[in-house]
Amino acid sequence: MIINEIIQLIWDLIIPIIIIANMIFALAVVFIERKNPSATVAWLLALIFVPVIGFVLYLFVGQSFYRERMFRIKKEEDQAITEIIESQKKELITKDLPVEKTLYDPYKRMILMLMESNRAALTTKNRVNVFVDGNDKFAALLKAIRSAEDHIHMEYYILKDDEIGQEVFSALTERAKAGVTVRFLGDGLGCAGPKKTFYEPFKKAGGKYAFFFPSLVAIKHPRINYRNHRKIAVIDGKTGFIGGFNIGDDYLGRIPEWAPWRDTAVEIKGHSVMAMQIRFILDWNYAAKDEQIELKGRYFPEMNGDKTENSGNVPVQIVSGGPDNYWNPIKESYLKMITLATESVYIQTPYFIPDESIMDALRMAALSGIDVRIIIPSKPDHLFVYWAGYSYIEQLLDAGVKAYTYNDGFIHAKTIVVDDVAASVGSANWDVRSFRLNFETNAIMYDRNIAGELKEYFLKDLSDCTELTSDRILSLPKITRLKLSVSRLFSPLL
Repeated sequence: MIINEIIQLIWDLIIPIIIIANMIFALAVVFIERKNPSATVAWLLALIFVPVIGFVLYLFVGQSFYRERMFRIKKEEDQAITEIIESQKKELITKDLPVEKTLYDPYKRMILMLMESNRAALTTKNRVNVFVDGNDKFAALLKAIRSAEDHIHMEYYILKDDEIGQEVFSALTERAKAGVTVRFLGDGLGCAGPKKTFYEPFKKAGGKYAFFFPSLVAIKHPRINYRNHRKIAVIDGKTGFIGGFNIGDDYLGRIPEWAPWRDTAVEIKGHSVMAMQIRFILDWNYAAKDEQIELKGRYFPEMNGDKTENSGNVPVQIVSGGPDNYWNPIKESYLKMITLATESVYIQTPYFIPDESIMDALRMAALSGIDVRIIIPSKPDHLFVYWAGYSYIEQLLDAGVKAYTYNDGFIHAKTIVVDDVAASVGSANWDVRSFRLNFETNAIMYDRNIAGELKEYFLKDLSDCTELTSDRILSLPKITRLKLSVSRLFSPLL
């Protein structure tokens, strides 16, 4: 009896607190945070109609009172190196082949846009290799690691203490013992799995590691927003890897539930590796408070006169986005590519929750007679995100967009290929989280050979897909259709 009374007393105290907190959060959403209208409405609905759940969700993934303060140091750091980056851009452009001889006219404006909004240097002396299988990608990465002579910089969203995770860190530890400077930057949430003992041999060998914004550890930042979702590796400042693969056995197709795993990454040798190096150093300097790396010297061999062996002629821009950007450069690059298309737009993404601008661009492209196709997974790893994606695709089908679900395992690639001319490969999904809340980096390549190769992989994947038609969606059970509607309603929060 006494226990029941205590429980009732606690309940009577907690509920009013939650209701008051919900009212405060609702006011914050409208007046303080100034979210976009769709996100504002979604949060208000969550806080009003499911107050307890809405309260918890907003506490962990919604509020951003500290956003300006959290990234103030990062912004100041970016401003401090603006002149350095600008001078490097000028030097790279003057050293490279004339832009007029290597690029197609329609994309010059896009390149200029990304230079102005994201300080994304264009380089044309690059050789690019494409990977669509994790075994091939990690074989190349491990080979590059084991041949490193000066330094290794790696930045990954997810690291797992499994077979490939141990193999990668064994290789990193060996190079650290050999005197190579090795740094690993992981996301505080995505790399939370391995215990401290996992890193001990690496640290003992002289390796350095840090975590980006470990929000679940720091009580005052108990959120899953603002994750470092980038996947970058830089070897000796000459070889770089970028794409969708994290470090885990599932990304090599070793987990039966998700096998075979279909992803995309590229290996770049050439001047664009410097842009990847800058990205790593900026993120490292923000996360590793006890060490600050200067943007010069040994980490930029090309700028010191060293030549990259077998450099090619692929024009590349490395574009990064995140909550510390005023604009949304990755989303804007996707938008620009769609609007520049004259023949085809082929997209692969595991998560498809576009905003109105992306929806309008895809719809207008399809209505203009452009072949617009989207491949998404056939099975979800995040249910609400998956069903929300279905609802957006259903809306696009009426405009002539073709969509497909990938049946042969799980597709995790984040790519767009336009007109056999330009392509983007990187970490950014086609969703609100990648556009606004996570730190992402893509490589945009303006080259017919690379774009053509990625298009061939896309067309090959279609043989393992089932077309997602309006009839197929309408035939879903009523309960599933309800899931689509509810997920769509809260999609700005996902």
